Amino acid sequence: MSDLNLTLHIWRQPDKKSPGKMVTYKVTKVSEHASFLEMLDVLNEQLIAKGEEPVAFDHDCREGICGSCSLVVNGRPHGGQKATTVCQLHMRTFKDGSEIYIEPWRAAAFPVIKDLCVDRSAFDRVIQAGGFVTSNVGSAPDANDVLIPKEAADRSFEAAACIGCGACVAACPNGSAMLYVAAKLAHLHNLPQGQPERLHRTQAMVTAMDAAGFGNCSNHYECEAACPKDISRDVMALMNRDYAKASFVHRDRVDKADGAG
Repeated sequence: MSDLNLTLHIWRQPDKKSPGKMVTYKVTKVSEHASFLEMLDVLNEQLIAKGEEPVAFDHDCREGICGSCSLVVNGRPHGGQKATTVCQLHMRTFKDGSEIYIEPWRAAAFPVIKDLCVDRSAFDRVIQAGGFVTSNVGSAPDANDVLIPKEAADRSFEAAACIGCGACVAACPNGSAMLYVAAKLAHLHNLPQGQPERLHRTQAMVTAMDAAGFGNCSNHYECEAACPKDISRDVMALMNRDYAKASFVHRDRVDKADGAG
């Protein structure tokens, strides 16, 4: 087993209001079998030993399922490895003596809190706007009471794989959250349980997305390339169709209400 000696250029920013800058660090004796976040732990241990402020970064499960980790590594969200979160990125993909640039997500809707940590509460507001799912309550229904075609179940499952990390936003030149919002909608809208509120939910979540300051989609599809869960851009087409339907329904209701008045 060989150790790596690395030069890290890391974005340091003390708080939301203060300006940030890139700071260069040398980190030594990093195992090639360590994960990227473990490498940052090694750096922080070295900084603390010298009485310096450690680097703040988001993490939780370190298993690629929670969506907490959020780093742009050498210009690529999560480091650019296909279907890999930054917590699953291993140092064996780097060479001894490498220079690595580490930044937070860059998007107007994701303001920096400190160093590499960003505020992703805009995602929470979008989800809250989606409201509830109509479901009968009482005793548990039989598993086969609601028939769901396998193709629909598979599409829903694939969309549900979204972990809400925000890599799609960070990768998009416009800071768009279209892939995230579309995945959350497709998770429900491919199932019978998601149908009663389908159009209202779509319109509400898209409106909340716009209000949060996310940009518009310009079909670069960098979001799809950066997604660590391989969410397909097809979910955005489904969302756009539903949003168009919701807009026509809303307009028709307004026209009828005006006529009644």
